[in-house]
Amino acid sequence: MFGRKLPSTRLIWIAAGALVLSIGAFVAFQSGATPEPTVVPFSDFVRDVQANQVKAVSTDGDGVEFERRDGTRFETVAPQGYIALNPTFVASLVEQGVRFNVTATEQSHGSNYTALVLGVLLFSAVGLTLYRLVTGRVPSLEKPRTIDSHEVGVTFNDVAGVDEAKDEVQEIVDFLKEPGRFSSIGGRIPRGILLVGPPGTGKTLLARWMAGEAGVPFISASGSEFVEMYAGVGASRIRKLFREARRHKSCIIFIDELDAVGRNRGGNSLSHEEREQTLNQLLVEMDGFSRSDSVVVVAATNRADILDAALLRPGRFDRQVTVGNPHLKGREQILRVHTRAIALESDVDLRSIARGTPGFSGADLPNLVNEAALSAARAGRPAVCNGDLDAARDKVLMGVERKSVVMSEHERVTCAYHEAGHAVVAALLPDADPLHKVTIIPRGRALGVTMQLPEADRHTHSKSFIQAQIAILMGGRVAEELFLRQMTSGASNDIERATELARKMVCELGMSPLGPVHFRRPSGAWDSDSRAAGFSEEAARRVDDE
Repeated sequence: MFGRKLPSTRLIWIAAGALVLSIGAFVAFQSGATPEPTVVPFSDFVRDVQANQVKAVSTDGDGVEFERRDGTRFETVAPQGYIALNPTFVASLVEQGVRFNVTATEQSHGSNYTALVLGVLLFSAVGLTLYRLVTGRVPSLEKPRTIDSHEVGVTFNDVAGVDEAKDEVQEIVDFLKEPGRFSSIGGRIPRGILLVGPPGTGKTLLARWMAGEAGVPFISASGSEFVEMYAGVGASRIRKLFREARRHKSCIIFIDELDAVGRNRGGNSLSHEEREQTLNQLLVEMDGFSRSDSVVVVAATNRADILDAALLRPGRFDRQVTVGNPHLKGREQILRVHTRAIALESDVDLRSIARGTPGFSGADLPNLVNEAALSAARAGRPAVCNGDLDAARDKVLMGVERKSVVMSEHERVTCAYHEAGHAVVAALLPDADPLHKVTIIPRGRALGVTMQLPEADRHTHSKSFIQAQIAILMGGRVAEELFLRQMTSGASNDIERATELARKMVCELGMSPLGPVHFRRPSGAWDSDSRAAGFSEEAARRVDDE
């Protein structure tokens, strides 16, 4: 991390000027008031009263301020209790026509406090105004987070399950290590690499691995850090980020959640003006590298579809690398990486665990290993066994067991028949995934769970498989009607999921007599306007029938 810098000479002069103006305003406020009275002995005040030379008297107790008839003002202190114990003295002043006023003690210093508050406010306002006039922006305290190469802590052996993505970025690492080998034949390093994939797939880890393997500094930032309510702050931070990068001979700039600042430009909303100004600055900086710069911008997002086209053109983000959920072999590799520091029993089969975790991301698997280790520690075992890993997988997939939920006998019977309906249909259908576990112990938000695990990763789904899924989902409601002669609310989620699958089969997947036609819903619901819906009312009626 780079240290704190001393203020520049310009900022020192700005602060000094603001301080001088504030002090001047404070002095002017004080000098504009009535001049301070002269302090005299109390005997002089009594003598002037007897000589009828006093015009007005003001007292706040023992303190006395009086004005002579010639306009001069004096201040004195009466003996303790003198005025209160001598009512004839006050009466004689009134008889002489002297204006007599009594004030509270706290009010005597009110003008000083008012002047002090006004001075502080004036100093703040003048300082901020001068700073904006000179620099054109408000202060920005954030600094880029720079991590030295020896502090990155991620190496080749720490990244697993994304072999294709590692191969894509390997040449970037080679270029940062040996730039001369590529430049000697006229090769140019890509300006930027965009890592695209779902959350938790290892995009940030891959960027840190690049910096650790290449031995260059790693400058990290988030897209949301560049979007502020103040005009020009985001663009200023972009300039600061790239200025810091150019201080190094070679480095990697990593911008996480690029879609926060890189969304498509356009629209009449003024709320987007600052974000678009920040995006414009990013585009300029990425296109302003000289050919000798060994600075690579790596960005990550899971919303590549909403990024501005200017960001994705060659010369900025030249290369897009897809980082998806790991396959079976990749999940096994990730499990082996994260169980290095975990004590495992000799019969633990990580390949079997990997086979039972389809769809898990690179972040889910370390969480599973950690849950298994915690389970073994709670049970007092010195090592993690297969049961701990199975329990951790069930916890991640289905939620925590809620054994404290009290169910009546009727609810338990209903739940048992409902889950049995799911299980029987799943066991009888040949296209369904094998059953893994059926339980009526509440987990998460469900009172019971029927869990299936596929035998292998699936990348496409057949019509018979989707129909089997719909049948399994409706098996719970059918069991309630056949054996209990009733219908309960426990099937609400099953009906919702079955309806969504059926809608996709008809409207998106072309798995109906209507043929391979995509019936889109422009606003999330069927539109009565056939032009907006993209098909006729007759077609909408046929879709409803299907």
